[in-house]
Amino acid sequence: MTADQAGQQRLARTLVLGALRNPLSVPALSPPDLDLTLRLMRRLRLLGRLAWQLRAAGVLDSLPDVVTDQLLSALVLCESRVRSARWELDRVAWALRDRGEVPLVALKGCAYLLACTPNSLGRTFADVDLLVPEDHLPSVENRLRDFGWASKEVTPYDDLYYRRWAHELPPMLHAEREVEVDLHHGILMRTARLKPSPVLLFESAREVQGSPYKVLAPVDMVLHAIVHLFHGGEMDDALRDLVDIDELLRHFGATEAGFWSTFWGRAEALDLARPAYYGLRYAEAILGTRIPANVAAQARAGAPLPGVLSLMDQLVPRALFPQHPDHPGGLAGPQRLLLYIHSHWVKMPPAMLARHLAHKLYTRYVRRPDGDEVVPG
Repeated sequence: MTADQAGQQRLARTLVLGALRNPLSVPALSPPDLDLTLRLMRRLRLLGRLAWQLRAAGVLDSLPDVVTDQLLSALVLCESRVRSARWELDRVAWALRDRGEVPLVALKGCAYLLACTPNSLGRTFADVDLLVPEDHLPSVENRLRDFGWASKEVTPYDDLYYRRWAHELPPMLHAEREVEVDLHHGILMRTARLKPSPVLLFESAREVQGSPYKVLAPVDMVLHAIVHLFHGGEMDDALRDLVDIDELLRHFGATEAGFWSTFWGRAEALDLARPAYYGLRYAEAILGTRIPANVAAQARAGAPLPGVLSLMDQLVPRALFPQHPDHPGGLAGPQRLLLYIHSHWVKMPPAMLARHLAHKLYTRYVRRPDGDEVVPG
């Protein structure tokens, strides 16, 4: 990486952090920096969040018209996605209305929406994620099929991957809408080294007033956000996931009695000490989240070996932040690849991981698009 590229990457990171930590500083930016900030926040799927904050502060109209138009457009998109998510939740509940007591726990974006957490404001929604007890999955999937949902087309290998090893079924789409519904039976793959118990998650899930859905308990919701970031696979420009963790920690730490006193014990009970350590560490280091001293001390029990931690400290910030769109370069690509492999390393045994990565590389770079696929038995 040249000195100029390095300087441009530092600028991009500074602008993003400035917009996240102090959104009211954005109107004072120079036109080039303001333009770059909007481009970066759009790439991070955080432009709607910034727009909502500026509108709430009453400064949206003080910006140049072209900027205000972009931000208002982002808000319109967010509001449209919220309506779509709410309607899809309504339709799923309607389809399952006579299926008895099937627990349905909303996850991720829809959970934030139902729980009215701060990170739901100005958020764009891509899909509906639901946690369903594994023994109810077949009946729920078949019921949704009866009412117009269908699994997205996947290869035989990917279908096997979902149904035998993953923690969710292949995504489903309704014939009349384009909102993805993902049915989960856990928050980590069956093959993962860590084994968070879905039973514990269901036992602590909370009712949502006026809704047939539940949401995870506050600590569990934060831990799931952490798992999604560090075990989801793709960390490219995933700073929004860390923003979720930061805002949930701040919100529940201030509003939920006993949140911090139970946090680390719950992380250990769910076998999530290592990702919980990473989540707290990088939320504090990057976004300035305040972690109580006693919790930070407890969390050190989840730290990896010093060499691994040093490597993660180098990789994680570079993976989360977007590169300058006009001056890409450097080691971001290889660093993200290492984190991608790491996220799979902790989800699969070594032999299985080797076969899986070899298959993905083969299908991406070698096999013809219309070639037959070999599915492991």
